[in-house]
Amino acid sequence: MLEEHHVDLPADPESVSRLKPGSVVYLNGIVYTARERVYDFILNRGGELPAGLADVSNVNFHCSPAAAARDDGSFHIGGVTATASFRFSRYMADWLDRSGARILIGKGGMPADDYRNILAPRGTVYLTTVGYGTGALLGRGVRGVETVYWLREFGIAQAMWLFRVRDFGPFLVDSDLEGNSLFAEQGELVNRNLDRIYRGLRKPTLLRYGETDDRTDELI
Repeated sequence: MLEEHHVDLPADPESVSRLKPGSVVYLNGIVYTARERVYDFILNRGGELPAGLADVSNVNFHCSPAAAARDDGSFHIGGVTATASFRFSRYMADWLDRSGARILIGKGGMPADDYRNILAPRGTVYLTTVGYGTGALLGRGVRGVETVYWLREFGIAQAMWLFRVRDFGPFLVDSDLEGNSLFAEQGELVNRNLDRIYRGLRKPTLLRYGETDDRTDELI
């Protein structure tokens, strides 16, 4: 049976330290969204973090919410779908130093070196959504919108949303404070098996433009 944690936010260091790869987490409190437009604005363009953000939340969700404005100015939140976190790797060291985020949530994981060299030394762990199509399920844990920043400037997907959440999850713990990661560990195993499979294949007769059978020749 998977170990289950319910974490009140902002998460204290002891709660974060108890999260181990493979365990399941539910969150209670305030979770905020931030991705590339917020990162670029804060880190590269002289923007300022919302006052007191770290006092109410230290959980950054890489997310594009399905949000609709009501007539009274409040918002209805439907699905909250995670986006791929590895795309934000170049921002993470500076963002964690600036924001004090101690839990990142997304999908797809981070580059393996980031767990050891960026997240773990800053006391930060990574949680991943469980499978695809879970946005509507996670949306049930969003009890309301505390506030939203830069909605007009960045749009719904890129704005910073502060969600009030209860029993928000399930999320799977990917990394811990030792720099261990399920994604990194399993990726290494898969890659070793892929190398063995590739060695048994003949070179393709017809190639599409840009296609290669050299797995070290990647364009990211």
